[in-house]
Amino acid sequence: MFESLLNAFRAPDIRRRILFVLGILVVYRLLAQVPLPGVDRTQLAAFFQRNTAFGIIDLFAGGGLSQLSVVGLTMNPYINASIIMQLMQGVIPSLQALSREGEFGRQKLNQYTRYLTVPMAFLQAFGILSALNADGIIVGGFGLGNAMSWVQMISMVAGAVVLMWLGELITEKGIGNGISFIIFAGIVSRAPSAIGAIGSQPLRDIILFAILAVVAVGVIIYIQEGQRRIPVQYASRVRGRRMYQGGQTFLPLRVNLAGVIPIIFAVSILQFPAQLALYFSYSTVKGVSDVATAIANFLASTTPQYAIMYFLLTVGFTYFYTAFTFKPDETAEQLRKNGGFIPGIRPGRPTQDYLARVVSRITVAGALFLGTIAVAPVIAGVLDPSLRGVALGGTGILIVVSVVVETMKQIEAQLMMRNYEGFIR
Repeated sequence: MFESLLNAFRAPDIRRRILFVLGILVVYRLLAQVPLPGVDRTQLAAFFQRNTAFGIIDLFAGGGLSQLSVVGLTMNPYINASIIMQLMQGVIPSLQALSREGEFGRQKLNQYTRYLTVPMAFLQAFGILSALNADGIIVGGFGLGNAMSWVQMISMVAGAVVLMWLGELITEKGIGNGISFIIFAGIVSRAPSAIGAIGSQPLRDIILFAILAVVAVGVIIYIQEGQRRIPVQYASRVRGRRMYQGGQTFLPLRVNLAGVIPIIFAVSILQFPAQLALYFSYSTVKGVSDVATAIANFLASTTPQYAIMYFLLTVGFTYFYTAFTFKPDETAEQLRKNGGFIPGIRPGRPTQDYLARVVSRITVAGALFLGTIAVAPVIAGVLDPSLRGVALGGTGILIVVSVVVETMKQIEAQLMMRNYEGFIR
């Protein structure tokens, strides 16, 4: 592996991409240390110790929210905007048509997602600052008539927009998915404190956490590497004055085509109503406050119902994102245009139906595996209250392992193009 890393750094373009990603992550971590003005840090620390909903958001923010930094919103506004845009593509014909227009359509949809990110960031910044103000954390109070409040909101929105831009730069000029890398950096930055907290637990809890971590790592790697290979036969064909010899290859369909995105989407969607409930729990109207408090307690990350909804959302988003990333009709059409066919399956609509059926079946295994590993630490926290901190660590392990495996595979693909020995043997 170390030899492969050296080979990767010997290739100028791969080295440039890796260093670019590292530089962007350093910028992100520096921004996470820039605090907002007018915040009582002592009260802020006490607030996060007793609030699990904000604790999960802070996990993705790499501690930026618990410090109330300018990037405290992390990628949540952009993720929520992306989810909304993808859902709208299924119900708005013009957006669905735009998604099929290749690179031009993709750029337009990305532009719409960026526009939607700004109001989502304002809404989330207003809600977070309002909740913190009700707890006495904002010095001088918070309100739309307060100039300092606008400075705080605009700073948080600007931080979210900068992170969105940095993530897109990683996707375009670096290696891997920018959103996943930003979240990955935030989780890894908290690893030393998390390990220290686990080390202070009884030996039985440490052993249990180690077992859960090993199982999670093993299953995620197994899912990322698992694939169904569909044989494809190409007939000999003549184009112009050249004759192309036919042959046989295969179409690899991964068990988990969606990667780590379903977990990120599931957590974002699951925490959104919990945040809203927390905001309204500080209402002066007793009925509204009681209902909001009940909802916040119901959606606490250490409850059985949270684990059930987390599992269902992870499974559902795995299917949703797989359908978004893999389109059987386009794959079948590409095979037909290039003279390829699946033995025993006629080209055209039969090939499309066959591919859709195969993807649907293998996604069952990927979705169930992903959902089970996602909620296993949560279940452990429900069964043993002393392990409730593991519920946060489980989601972090899933994202970190998935990002690392996917990045290694991309680097390996670049190395294979240069006849270097890759990571995965």
